[in-house]
Amino acid sequence: MSILVLAEHDNAELKDATLAAVTAATQLGGEVHVLVAGHGCAAVADAAAKVAGVAKVLLADDAALAAALPENVAPLAAGLMAGYDAFVAPATSRGKNIAPRVAAALDVAQISEILSVEAPDTFTRPIYAGNAIATVKTSDAKKVITVRGTAFAKAATSGGSASIETVGSATDAGTARFVGAELTKSARPELTAAKIIVSGGRALGSSDKFHEYIDPLADKLGAAVGASRAAVDAGYAPNDYQVGQTGKIVAPELYVAVGISGAIQHLAGMKDSKIIVAINKDEEAPIFQVADVGLVGDLFTLVPELTGKL
Repeated sequence: MSILVLAEHDNAELKDATLAAVTAATQLGGEVHVLVAGHGCAAVADAAAKVAGVAKVLLADDAALAAALPENVAPLAAGLMAGYDAFVAPATSRGKNIAPRVAAALDVAQISEILSVEAPDTFTRPIYAGNAIATVKTSDAKKVITVRGTAFAKAATSGGSASIETVGSATDAGTARFVGAELTKSARPELTAAKIIVSGGRALGSSDKFHEYIDPLADKLGAAVGASRAAVDAGYAPNDYQVGQTGKIVAPELYVAVGISGAIQHLAGMKDSKIIVAINKDEEAPIFQVADVGLVGDLFTLVPELTGKL
């Protein structure tokens, strides 16, 4: 079996989500190649070539791929699949945008957000917001798979010595264009890569209170800041802070949930965290069912006390 992995990158750095996808691909059994599609991304290809388990890197460097528009990347990937048995992508916004188009072009069913590889044709994936795990077996000759990054260890970024091969230029489909990006810049770690996350919920009451109580604790811990959907919808925190089924899936070493009741959609995004600490005044809150450490009380008293002792 030969597997093509879609690299997640920003034309400058290879993202960790790619490393988890490579690990999943190696478990399929076969030779793993990585597709680096972008513009001015030779450094990314060099980094991908050093990843353990990668046999070859395909570099598609073209202005039409600079913004990773799925309308341009997917046809390129689908064309390359003539020589591969499986297409594997991280279950990120980019991967979720490109993989379904590749599956449609190949006329196969996509297997989404796998948690494990049971056999080359059998996988597990979450259903019902992670409350049940389905075992899925496919009979498709070519497989299109997205990988939940928190379920697989990251492949080593050194030790590999893959060759780099340049593939044909892409075509601009002309159906979409990149206008611009407004990116949130922060000195804190990126949410999906952070080892420690402090998240706030609707109980904080306002945007001012959210930042007054959550930010100092996060800064003391060197943590990223997250939020529940309720807090984001209420305007307490920006959308890119959202953790949960409709936000970001995270699995840090430590997850501190402040004023979060633990709705099923939120738990789906963080319950794989190694240690979960919950602070909530409602001792019946669902968050305590998954918490390793629970602190029942008024967060407006407990959080400053905890922050002061760090």
